[in-house]
Amino acid sequence: MSYLIIAAATVCALLAVLYNKLVRAKNRVREAWSGIDVQLKRRHDLIPNIIEAVKGYSSFERSVLEKVTKTRALAAGARETSESENEISRGIKEIFAVAEAYPDLKANRSFLDLQKTLSEIENDLQHARRYYNGSVRDYNTLVQTFPTMIAAALFGFKPEEFFEIEYATERKAPDVDFE
Repeated sequence: MSYLIIAAATVCALLAVLYNKLVRAKNRVREAWSGIDVQLKRRHDLIPNIIEAVKGYSSFERSVLEKVTKTRALAAGARETSESENEISRGIKEIFAVAEAYPDLKANRSFLDLQKTLSEIENDLQHARRYYNGSVRDYNTLVQTFPTMIAAALFGFKPEEFFEIEYATERKAPDVDFE
């Protein structure tokens, strides 16, 4: 009988240790998500300034501006998803691509400062995404490997999704044809 009590106490202690390990990993994932959230908010706050900087150019593509504004409003209304953020990134890329045709706009100090700030935000966002995805990897490893998978199943811990988005400052490599 005393062996049964010792075995039960050992199992309970092991479950407690594994549970605490899972909670720590889950909290790191939440902390990492908040880092991404901060950078996404910074980017969302910058978008109206970019739009204002290019609005003064009457022939500038209005449809691009409207698309970015609409997507930003939709993304701000819900928790950001990879798809909504990718749509915003594509819209910002379009703005900068169209801006290439406007030498005055490209030379505008305000526009250049906004471009630089966006580049810095995208860099910070990339770092935050890497930290988040590393935290998710570590957490998912705990949830999916023995013996913590037993505690995870008992206490309802589920794997988390990685966060992947395009960046507005990414450039597609040019196609080179030597023929």
